[in-house]
Amino acid sequence: MSHPVQFLKADSNDESHRLSGQYSIPQDLRENLQEEAARIGEKEKDVLQEKMIAKTVQNGEDSYHKRRFDMRIEPDSGTRMITSNEDIQNAVVPRKRKSRWDVKGYEPPEESQRTVRERAENALVDVEGIYDLMFVKPSDHKYFAAIMSKKPINELSKDEKNERAFLTLLLKIKNGNTASRRTSMRLLTDKAVKFGPEMIFDRLLPILLDRTLEDQERHLMIKTIDRVLYKLGELTRPYAHKILVVTAPLLIDEDPIVRSTGQEIITNLSTVTGLATMLTVMRPDIENEDEYIRNITARATAVVAKALGVKQLLPFINAACHSRKSWKARHTGIKIVQQIGIILGIGVLNHLTGLISCIKDNLIDDHVPVRIVTANTLSTLAENAYPYGIEVFNAILEPLWKGIRSHRGKVLSSFLKAVGSMIPLMDQEYAGYYTTEAMRIIRREFDTPDDDMKKTILIVLQKCSGIESISPTFLREEIAPEFFQKFWVRRVALDRPLNKVVTYTTVVLAEKLGCSYTIDKLLKPLRDEAEPFRTMAVHAVTKVVNMLGTADLSERLETRLIDALLIAFQEQTNNDTIIFKGFGAVTLSLDIRIKPFLAPIVSTILNHLKHKASLVRQNAADLCAILIPVIKNCHEFEMLNKLNIILYESLGEVYPEVLGSIINAMRCILVALDLDKLQPPVNQILPTLTPILRNKHRKVEVNTIKFIGLIAKIAPTRAPPKEWMRICFELLELLKSTNKEIRRSANTTFGFIAEAIGPQDVLVALLNNLKVQERQLRVCTAVAIGIVAKVCGPYNVLPVIMNEYTTPETNVQNGVLKAMSFMFEYIGNMSKDYIYFITPLLEDALTDRDLVHRQTASNAISHLALNCSGTGHEDAFIHLLNILIPNIFETSPHAILRILEGLEALSQAVGPGIFMNYVWAGLFHPAKNVRKAFWRVYNNLYVMYQDSMVPFYPVTPDNNERYVEELDLIL
Repeated sequence: MSHPVQFLKADSNDESHRLSGQYSIPQDLRENLQEEAARIGEKEKDVLQEKMIAKTVQNGEDSYHKRRFDMRIEPDSGTRMITSNEDIQNAVVPRKRKSRWDVKGYEPPEESQRTVRERAENALVDVEGIYDLMFVKPSDHKYFAAIMSKKPINELSKDEKNERAFLTLLLKIKNGNTASRRTSMRLLTDKAVKFGPEMIFDRLLPILLDRTLEDQERHLMIKTIDRVLYKLGELTRPYAHKILVVTAPLLIDEDPIVRSTGQEIITNLSTVTGLATMLTVMRPDIENEDEYIRNITARATAVVAKALGVKQLLPFINAACHSRKSWKARHTGIKIVQQIGIILGIGVLNHLTGLISCIKDNLIDDHVPVRIVTANTLSTLAENAYPYGIEVFNAILEPLWKGIRSHRGKVLSSFLKAVGSMIPLMDQEYAGYYTTEAMRIIRREFDTPDDDMKKTILIVLQKCSGIESISPTFLREEIAPEFFQKFWVRRVALDRPLNKVVTYTTVVLAEKLGCSYTIDKLLKPLRDEAEPFRTMAVHAVTKVVNMLGTADLSERLETRLIDALLIAFQEQTNNDTIIFKGFGAVTLSLDIRIKPFLAPIVSTILNHLKHKASLVRQNAADLCAILIPVIKNCHEFEMLNKLNIILYESLGEVYPEVLGSIINAMRCILVALDLDKLQPPVNQILPTLTPILRNKHRKVEVNTIKFIGLIAKIAPTRAPPKEWMRICFELLELLKSTNKEIRRSANTTFGFIAEAIGPQDVLVALLNNLKVQERQLRVCTAVAIGIVAKVCGPYNVLPVIMNEYTTPETNVQNGVLKAMSFMFEYIGNMSKDYIYFITPLLEDALTDRDLVHRQTASNAISHLALNCSGTGHEDAFIHLLNILIPNIFETSPHAILRILEGLEALSQAVGPGIFMNYVWAGLFHPAKNVRKAFWRVYNNLYVMYQDSMVPFYPVTPDNNERYVEELDLIL
């Protein structure tokens, strides 16, 4: 029934019934459009801007770690956080996102265009008088304002000139290129005392608290502090607190390299300032109200203890742990002990008595956090002292045991963990008693909803299950049923950290429970509807089977296990590879016992190979590759042929990940089957694989090349030579690949093909490749020629490439020399038969004006000399040494490295006595550059032949009667 239209009498003040523009858009639609616009704005951010934001240190940290940006460096007070209104205004506030609905009327700009233009000019990368800067960030104008100003240098005072010089060096270190940075770092270190600690630290430390700082910049600034500390020494004492404020937060960084850098800085600071200064500056922060500051102070104090000796700090730690003034000081003191245990590791044994005497009284403290951290610290000390130290822990076992019986919740969790950590240290008798008593509490707490308590129970279970007095029967009857009932539930599978601990505990318990019992309990999770739960169960089954095998499984249990794994495999929708890997581990373990189940398994695989989802097809092909050795052991060759035909028909697969898995499975079948029984035959498979080589996907390329290489190795005659040459030309293109595995596989396959059809045709294709401009392709071609020489014999390859060297083209000649280098490396002592043939060519290369010629020839000589040392060809090596020794004055880093390697190899071939005759004359030459080159050679020889050189030192009138005066003319 329709309702009559009613008109309301509108009031002039009634906003809801205003007719003008009110119903333009409903409120909920407007909000939805705003959210959509914000999302689109997020997606369409500038890519470069996103990358710059992602590189900042602040962006990669959570809210707890970001608190260090809120710390302030103040001259005469302890560390504090931003609290005042002024500080909050100065802190970075995230800008509100704009949407298309935030439309405002025209507003006059706050700054004129001229001001904006001037600011843009100031933001240029080039700063007047400073070169080699890679960038200048907007925040740099704040810290380097003195050198950004246009004030002439003659108007500056002495202090201002000093400041400008320091800031110039600091800016080059922060934003300069590598060469400029290295030079500036050295200059700043040398002039550190001249600049003084006040100037250095007042300018340098605020930069480290900048929110826009990137990882690389932070690393460079910390490195600068490290270098300067050594130079300034005791002058840094007034700035110890400021340095700690900046560097202590590094100790809780997620990156282990950053943490070790922070430890190194604080260690150096402790060394140069002394114990008294460090304790003075850290003392106020030990009872700070903020837990973050107390945490980093405890870690910093532990580093100081390691640097200056724990015994030196024991009185201070003892006083902090027994402080009556503040429970927070006691809490921090105990945390210092915990961190000392973590840093020292097993080295804590020497100080265990003193450290435990500091904290043992706090197990009965009035404040709960103190009791918890005390128990956690004892647990850490026990874990690091394992398997020693139980005599020291005996004193605190009684209060711990009383606490376990009286406490609940988090306190009980920490106390239980401490006892669990000490049980492995005890004798078997005591360990058995404490384990039996602890098991009662563990069973009682199985129902706890607290995740921390759950993890504690699991950790204690892992440690207690290894005790001899705990029998498998006790575990099966008392612990395991409740363990599987309470912990193998769906909710645990969704909690990733707890999931891993439960899986590991199951594997540890399985050592005593046995494979059969454990797998029987895991069958229900394997069949569960929840996929995360199934995946968790497969993880556990895989680890248990790999560790214990499947020898004690009954036939019934085998059937149920395979059935459950098939269900898990068929129902898989996630990307976790553990499902088929677990299936493979079980089948490999069962081996021929899997034969009755092969038909349904292979049937499932064949169905999945035709599934519409690409991931399902890929997993089926991967499982097929794992199962092939087992199918071979069961002598099911018809089944292998059937699989091979289906896989061959699937080579038209569109998805490259799936195609790579299919080719890998076919390669495994080729290894397992007799070539005469293989269907389809090799001469049908190979032409199908040749076009697939053009697929640019890494997985497809690697598996295809390996497959073709295997065919070339075991069935070279099954394909015509023309087909092999066609494959060679395709492989030449793959030598350009950026992936190392692809290049290596292609080179190896070249060797197999060359062995199959002879080296002549393959060499023609490879030598043509030496004429291209692309360096990587030429290097890979040279490697391939070396492999062909190794496989087919150097006598087939050497004449061809020596003839190719006559081509008057630099790239070709370099390629030939590189090919010889690889060839001599691969063929080993067979090189001795070709030394005299190759010497004229190497002589020509060593006297060429092109530096790369000489560099590559030196590399070839080093392999030749090392492989032919002691074969009686010293005359040829002396000849090569005569030509190579003048090259030691080269300055190119790559060239001189190869030349020195060549000289060291020749010294091995001719002996140190003859070789040293070439060196004596240059060691005391009047020219510094000559002396430097010869001393570099001499130092290398001294390391290699320290004792052998003694008889060959020159004689003088002072040390030998048979002195020959003519030697002076030489020297």
